[in-house]
Amino acid sequence: MLRISQGHLNLLSTCPRKFQHVVLDQLGTLDGSDQQERLLQGAQFHRLLQQWLMALPVEPVLQQDEQLQQWFASFQAASPQILGDGIQQPECDRLLEFEGYLLTARYDLLITDPDHAKILDWKTYPRPQAPQRLEQHWQTRLYPFILAETSAYRPEQISMVYWFFQADQAGGAAQSWIFQYDHHKHEETRRELRPLLHQLTQGLAHYQAGEPFSQLHWGAAACAQCAFASRCGRIPVDLDDSLQDAEEINRSDRLFALSSLAEIAEVPL
Repeated sequence: MLRISQGHLNLLSTCPRKFQHVVLDQLGTLDGSDQQERLLQGAQFHRLLQQWLMALPVEPVLQQDEQLQQWFASFQAASPQILGDGIQQPECDRLLEFEGYLLTARYDLLITDPDHAKILDWKTYPRPQAPQRLEQHWQTRLYPFILAETSAYRPEQISMVYWFFQADQAGGAAQSWIFQYDHHKHEETRRELRPLLHQLTQGLAHYQAGEPFSQLHWGAAACAQCAFASRCGRIPVDLDDSLQDAEEINRSDRLFALSSLAEIAEVPL
């Protein structure tokens, strides 16, 4: 049974053909860009907080990177507000069998008490000015959905909190966006998941028969900043190189295989 993450759902929602290129064809870029370095630092920060939450030493890691020191100092300053009370489960994995797939979630931190479950996610870029795009992101929708389906918590007892640790106009203080879950959002996510996964099932069947996934319509805005625009016949080949730096495809994307669709690493939303 294939595992589907929020990263896969975001790709499918953006463009099925892009999902094919990144996940199945394994055509993610492998350059040494600043973005790739930032993604690596972000992954290191997640591991750092996991060690700290498990009461393991973090000083050797901190001494090697000033950026990690800044993020960690921001976290520590806000930690009383971030952590609060309840049982803490860092790097908590959840699986849900749904429509023939295993939906996957990895919570950076899950804090629970008898009446409430809070999903926390660490971000290493400044907080967006408006939460609307983040609210519609599949991570914000899928993570509470899986928890509600695999626990005794009602949707109204679940919230998701993003913490942003990159210094900005707030003078380096950590900032957050909180999204309260409810029954309406839960059923809306269910309704949107079913046709999207059905589309994936059809696309995989066609792909195995030698046919590509469907494309966006000609002139779609998403194509203008896509690294695969020339491959899809959306722009002349000589313009393709100019778009590579705008494409947010993680180094690990090349590790995806049809038999095991892994989690796509964090990119700014």
